[in-house]
Amino acid sequence: MRPRPGPATTQASSTRQSNVREPARGVSSAGACYPAPGMDSVTIDSRFNGPDGSANGGYACGLVAGLMSGDATVRLRAKPPLDTPLTVVRTDDGVELHDGDTFVAQGLASRATWEAVPTPPTLEEAQAAQERYTGFHAHVFPRCFVCGPEREAGDGLRLFAGPLEDRPMAACTWSPGPGFLAADGTVDPVFVWAALDCPSFFGLKVPYDKLFLLAEMSAKLERPVPGNEPLIVYGWGRTIEGRKHYAGAAIATADGTVLAHAQHLWIEARPG
Repeated sequence: MRPRPGPATTQASSTRQSNVREPARGVSSAGACYPAPGMDSVTIDSRFNGPDGSANGGYACGLVAGLMSGDATVRLRAKPPLDTPLTVVRTDDGVELHDGDTFVAQGLASRATWEAVPTPPTLEEAQAAQERYTGFHAHVFPRCFVCGPEREAGDGLRLFAGPLEDRPMAACTWSPGPGFLAADGTVDPVFVWAALDCPSFFGLKVPYDKLFLLAEMSAKLERPVPGNEPLIVYGWGRTIEGRKHYAGAAIATADGTVLAHAQHLWIEARPG
């Protein structure tokens, strides 16, 4: 339903566009892992899966966005593999990830036409909505890093976005654990991207027995996301064009301040 890092190495390399970060030393992506600028390869640790055997789409998109500067649009061209070194290729347009001959992902300066973000539900409404999370009863990928109910607290994000009663949205609460925070105590941006992924799918309210794949995601991180207070994460549907389903998601504080938001393109997989 959702295409969804590990050790990474880097060497000095040149860039040809201002939205691609300058080279720097690499870091491991097995823990808190917004990538170091200028990496020449990245490896997505198996912990950060979405579907079995491939990475969570929002996490993978955030990893690509971290190789750039400024707002980004990331297109997933293939399921991002786990525990596999991916080559970072810098182009005039942005960055690409390749697994050998397979074109996995493309990061571009943001292509989004931003729309007004819906008013978030209250913390109480989000708490009530997550009790109605459909994934508690049936989940295609129950060990998804973001929304899988089989992941333990501190291991997965455990974002269980359930339907609101009075609006066409899905919502849940989130209290990020210490393992998802950067040194300054705010949520590592790669986990912000990840948190903005799955709630958008559940906001679509599509038939749960059909397979949908995240094809494109754009995110706008307006403010640092605090790691020491309860948050509201919510998603909604935007438009539908045949098999293309457009969605949105946002993260807000308990007082309703929107901290980050995203737009998504989900593709309904063809039968068989």
